Amino acid sequence: MAFSLTILVLLLFLHILAFVLAIGAERRRSEAKVVPDEYDNRTYCLYTTDASTVYGLSAFVLLLLSQAVVNAVTRCLCCGKGLVSGCSSTCAVLLFVISWISFLGAEACLLAGSARNAYHTKYTGDYLKHDLYSCATLRKGVFAAAAALTLFSMLASILYYWAHSRADTGGWVKHRDEGLGLATQHHHHQGPEFDKA
Repeated sequence: MAFSLTILVLLLFLHILAFVLAIGAERRRSEAKVVPDEYDNRTYCLYTTDASTVYGLSAFVLLLLSQAVVNAVTRCLCCGKGLVSGCSSTCAVLLFVISWISFLGAEACLLAGSARNAYHTKYTGDYLKHDLYSCATLRKGVFAAAAALTLFSMLASILYYWAHSRADTGGWVKHRDEGLGLATQHHHHQGPEFDKA
């Protein structure tokens, strides 16, 4: 399997877009404040936009798609014809594991952050008793961690794809050279017989 520039560009595009959306989700996290109800003595939580949830889920889907692409191209390392033993195959296996760990970490942060950001405190308190002090909001840094892991996943996935293509192509070249060697030996064996005829 040769290294494809189209696959490389696709992986870069999906990861970078997921990274941008994760950063956008971090910047657009829902904020809330306790406000009094204008009709009675109750208080409730007033939340800002839920755009962060949409950004987070979009980044989740894009990252999932990029992981599916790289594993489909490399046949998930275990379903292909096998790799030639050597430095490239060892690097491919190591980078395969690292790419999956960083991918799962990023996906977990994106999913947990989106779910938590979408949660709104529905409890109402008594304004005079001050029994509603705060509203549930997403902690700062969850989507930022997802963005960092997305970049790490991008680097690991691209290097894994490169190492896999080198090991896979190396195997093809090796078998091709062996085939040429056999053909040459067969030609030498046939030479004297033709001379006798």
